[in-house]
Amino acid sequence: MHRGYIIIVILLLNSLACGFIGTTIQTPINTPTKASSGTQAPTIAATPGPTSEEPTKTPYPTSVLDSQLTSEINLIQTQVVEERGLQPEHPVGVVLLSPDELRNNVVNDFFADYTDEESSDDVLELSIIGLLPPGFDFRGLYTDLLSEGIAGYYDNETQEMFVVQGQGFQGPERMTYSHEYTHALQDQNYDIKNGLNYNDDACEIDSERCAAIQALIEGDAYTSEATWYQYYATSQDKHQIDVFYSSLKTPVFDSAPDFIKDDFMFAPMQGTTFVQDLFNSGGWAAVDAAYLNPPVSTEQILHPNLYPSDKPIPVDLPELTSVLGDSWREVSHNQMGEWYTYLILARGDNAQARLDDTTAQAAAAGWGGDEYAVLHNDTTGQTSFVMKTVWDTANDAEEFASAFEKYANTRFGVPAAKQGDTSTWSYSGGITTLYHSGDTTIWITAPDSTTAQTISGLVQP
Repeated sequence: MHRGYIIIVILLLNSLACGFIGTTIQTPINTPTKASSGTQAPTIAATPGPTSEEPTKTPYPTSVLDSQLTSEINLIQTQVVEERGLQPEHPVGVVLLSPDELRNNVVNDFFADYTDEESSDDVLELSIIGLLPPGFDFRGLYTDLLSEGIAGYYDNETQEMFVVQGQGFQGPERMTYSHEYTHALQDQNYDIKNGLNYNDDACEIDSERCAAIQALIEGDAYTSEATWYQYYATSQDKHQIDVFYSSLKTPVFDSAPDFIKDDFMFAPMQGTTFVQDLFNSGGWAAVDAAYLNPPVSTEQILHPNLYPSDKPIPVDLPELTSVLGDSWREVSHNQMGEWYTYLILARGDNAQARLDDTTAQAAAAGWGGDEYAVLHNDTTGQTSFVMKTVWDTANDAEEFASAFEKYANTRFGVPAAKQGDTSTWSYSGGITTLYHSGDTTIWITAPDSTTAQTISGLVQP
């Protein structure tokens, strides 16, 4: 499942949805109200763009930074270093792009490693677990979504900062820069790609761990951004930010499926809550320590009291394609985690089947560990799904099974047929079973009972 994206980018709608602007948060007691004469960030100079012997890392030529913009950027960098406490190792290259160039950069970076085939497979997965309708234009939505409201971003692949030009470097852009420069400091101190192992290849193997790391990264940057706003934003900055957000429209985001909207906001919202909990317990030093022992599950992000001791229980599924037949291939093999378990129950494509938040959150809590697989028959066009979850206690497993039955009765349009430890829903086009015993549940969805029984015989104890 393609959760989020590896480029560290801020979309202005994130700040709007999080409601941080104008909100006082708890911040370090030694944070000054203006830049002091202490350690400063490396400065950038207003010099011409690179010559032919100095190729830019981007497909666009680096624009000349005038002295005023250079001074403003240097000041914000110094302020962020002061309030966040991370020391820079080297200057960050700043690339000025037009709004259209900035959007094109983000879209091109996102889709460089995300093919049409991967997008189709994501839809197969998200539709069989009930979060999207079959055939949904996932790629088209992300193209539009990534084109909406981008103010600037830090690219940890090229280690460059991209700033929008042509519309002024005002309050919203200055605040955005404080957020993105925090990402640059994170990268220089902890190496996002290799040190945190937050990259495409690693995240394809363990998206649950990467969702937790993204939440840490973004929660840190949003807390830093809010601190910058509280201590350094001028009255003019705040007025411009207020005016901007009062007129901001995000029609693509607003019209996206509900689960995508919630999932898109997981890192900024739940991540910020997680980072604030760390900060409240030990200041920025506690946040810095989390990079040396990163969170490993969305469960830890949702329940900061479970970090760092409560780690996922290892769950292994057997290889299934060879038993199902040559036409079957494995689309994905990963961990669902507490967050996506909640989304399935509360934000499914079938609005009538959604459980209320309280019920869905309680059913997903107590998650101990899981593994799932999505399999597709390219000849028949059929898809199968299996997820084995081990819960913290038998009561937690029972609570999930009860909630899932209520959800499935409505989603599949038939009541569960129960036999022993297994509940079964048979409907036009498929069959779903939920096995529940002790602290374990096994969810299987298949095109027919024969396929479901084959999978069940391999994964059920």
